[in-house]
Amino acid sequence: MSSIEVLDTDITKLEVDAIANAANTRLMHGGGVAGAISRAGGPVVQEESHERAPIGLGEAVETSGGEMPCRWVIHAATMELGGPTSSQIIRDATASTLRKAHELGARSLALVAFGTGVGGFPLERAATIEVEEVRAHLDQGSGLERIVFAVRGEAAREAFERALAGVGS
Repeated sequence: MSSIEVLDTDITKLEVDAIANAANTRLMHGGGVAGAISRAGGPVVQEESHERAPIGLGEAVETSGGEMPCRWVIHAATMELGGPTSSQIIRDATASTLRKAHELGARSLALVAFGTGVGGFPLERAATIEVEEVRAHLDQGSGLERIVFAVRGEAAREAFERALAGVGS
């Protein structure tokens, strides 16, 4: 049985096997969550990202976690550099992240609120999409034992808690 939880926390400090990053297709980690992950992980995260870029919208690739406690960072492209995102891209990015975590043999994964920062996507809708994808992935059988939605702020925490409870979906 897998556990799913929502935490208002700094994803870079979580002790999980893998953390997700809402990246752009060029894997340039300058601002937002991507910038925080790159800074916390050290130069190796951006160096490894350069080796794997570019990737398509909705695709995911991994790098090491660098100096963070996680083993891997799974970078999912939720937008072109500086551009908007969409429901389908967030759905694809979430599914790709979950598949990549499975391929890597991760037992624990922390996800972020994809597309809600620079991408400008509505928080409630992103939460619903991500929870739907996590549940579908777990229903298909998965080695993931713990999934954490690592978000920042009360509004984000509440949106993901509502999505998990099935309220408003």
